[in-house]
Amino acid sequence: MSDPTFAAPTPEAILGMGRPKVQALFAELEARVPTHPKFLAIPGPFREAIVIGDSHGDWRSTREAVARFEAGGIRRCFVGLGDYIDRAPKDCGAGSVANALYLLGLVARYPDRVFLLQGNHEATRSIPASPHDLPEEVERLWGPGGDEYARLMGLLERGPYAAALPNAIYCAHAGFPLIGNRSEWAGAFDHLDDDRAMQILWAECDESKNRRGAGIPWGGRDLERFFRATAFRLFLRGHDPDLTGQPLYDGRCLTLQTTRLYERFGGVLTARVPTEHPVLSLRDIGIEHLPTEGRRFPAAP
Repeated sequence: MSDPTFAAPTPEAILGMGRPKVQALFAELEARVPTHPKFLAIPGPFREAIVIGDSHGDWRSTREAVARFEAGGIRRCFVGLGDYIDRAPKDCGAGSVANALYLLGLVARYPDRVFLLQGNHEATRSIPASPHDLPEEVERLWGPGGDEYARLMGLLERGPYAAALPNAIYCAHAGFPLIGNRSEWAGAFDHLDDDRAMQILWAECDESKNRRGAGIPWGGRDLERFFRATAFRLFLRGHDPDLTGQPLYDGRCLTLQTTRLYERFGGVLTARVPTEHPVLSLRDIGIEHLPTEGRRFPAAP
């Protein structure tokens, strides 16, 4: 249940914390942040979901999205599609640390309404991602030899790999299990090996120009086969910045990026997704550009 008495720290407060205070924060988060299964059916009832794509340490943009979530009251949930860390904008300071702990504080305050999926950068201790700036940021803030990096990664790894909104919308960072029938779906997230994890966290859409070499790119036929096997209707994802905001496959797949790092491709976007009635195409989803788009700020501490 939500605990409005828990005061989630702001990004600026996190960047100014000494080691004793951040250790106390970790203890609070470890007691409050739930550990989810690798696939999570997000419970209702919610009126709508605010969904963000890759934020990559851009806590200034994350904060704008969080403000929209909190303005909606108890019938609005918040879903992150992964990649909260690494590649932070220069005006965000140690932005990976601030962004991740800020979002985890939100989970601690609203564990029944905030859901942080893992991206390939959150799963880097299993399948290494590059660049991985988080260790350097942690050391810059609190010095070498501490346990802050391991504790922060441990909290991020509590998130699911994929989730479903109540009205048959599938959410994941990159892709989906390459399955052909409903019986395969029943066990698709049980005992995930590296190949299946890469399908979900790493695989590019074949419309993207990106080729990271981890996971086989999927296309429209793969997505249609997945939808037939699962009864999902839409797919919300991140991962491929060059596809930001582009409706694909007859309006059934949308890529979101919520970071100024990639705003040149399609903007700094969030999705406002109704969840009380069927959503048949992306025309039923509200796409919003955040006011951080195109802006730079004074350097953070």
